Amino acid sequence: MQDLPRIPRNTKDDYTNEQARLRREFLSKETGASLEFTGGYSIDPAVLPGNVENFIGITQMPVGIAGPVLIHGEHAQGHFYVPLATTEGTLVASYSRGMRVLNECGGVTTTVVEQFMQRAPAFLFDNARQARDFGQWISDNFEHIAKVAESTTRIGKLMHIEQWSVAKMRYLRFNYTTGDAAGQNMVGKATLAASEWIKANSPIPCDYLLSGNMDTDKKHSHLNMIHSRGRRVIAEVVLKKEVIKRIMHTDTKLLAKAAVLSNTGARIAGAAYNGPHSANGIASLFIATGQDEANVVESHAGHLSHELLDNDDLYMAVTLPSLIVASYGGGTGLPTQKECLELMGCYGMGKANKLAEIVAATVLAGDISLACAVIAGHWVSSHDKMGRNRP
Repeated sequence: MQDLPRIPRNTKDDYTNEQARLRREFLSKETGASLEFTGGYSIDPAVLPGNVENFIGITQMPVGIAGPVLIHGEHAQGHFYVPLATTEGTLVASYSRGMRVLNECGGVTTTVVEQFMQRAPAFLFDNARQARDFGQWISDNFEHIAKVAESTTRIGKLMHIEQWSVAKMRYLRFNYTTGDAAGQNMVGKATLAASEWIKANSPIPCDYLLSGNMDTDKKHSHLNMIHSRGRRVIAEVVLKKEVIKRIMHTDTKLLAKAAVLSNTGARIAGAAYNGPHSANGIASLFIATGQDEANVVESHAGHLSHELLDNDDLYMAVTLPSLIVASYGGGTGLPTQKECLELMGCYGMGKANKLAEIVAATVLAGDISLACAVIAGHWVSSHDKMGRNRP
């Protein structure tokens, strides 16, 4: 078999401009592609270990600013300008329009209800009775298991362990708080230590797989909708009928009827979210602020709730039960991502709940704007004028 050409690497010092240039030249020779713009970047490759391998350059995304949006949160309080990295025309304008509506209705109230990050090992036994009895032993020894797990981290705290028996297996879903980090790696390390202790000390012989896939890492699941993964955060507002009429050129009764139709359609389709487009705002914010972009699949799921009030004002709320965000660690410390977080006052320790509240408020603004655009007939025409439908 013919040896394939190998990507140039320097095992001693691979994060340099020179190494990136050598890889671009190699790729241009192998593929014929020009990497002129990919190679035009301003950051120092030395900051990238732990974020990327075989670095060749930067993919530049346009970043627009939506807002300001007035938030009455427990962590986010005041007016915020929200950076959205996107290539979709009309998106930033639409979110800004929704934020204007929120502002003129008195602002949006946000609440972080709880926060958990999971790892879910599966333990294997000879029969179902052993698996059942093992579950009781786990409950009886929770304090010691928590002590072992927490010995691996300064931040993570094991709050509780959920359990399910299937055939001769016992699934354990370890639920941790992880401070201002998203925490997937943190809880993986902690759960490995705990599982090794369990295997060594269980009176019932067992083996285990560190992830039995019930943590549903980077996958949507109904379990996350019920039990929360990341942060469960709620953004709510009372939309004044005169504001909706003046700015959105529609009315709250039509908006309430449309929400019923949307709920039914989403239920028939089996959608993870019943509102217009939670993923748009979340993905754009994630890219701008250095979040793990794969977590959009979990984070976008949720509920858009509504209630038409006696005076024809409309209560609306977004509930995101599995919003996974970090204000520290991972990609948040890279230069442009850090700047976008600092724009909202959300970089560093103690800021993840604040960021979660801003994300939820942004989703609510986008849902209001798009829903009203569909009702008023502006959805297609706005894309014709400003977006990707342009000839």
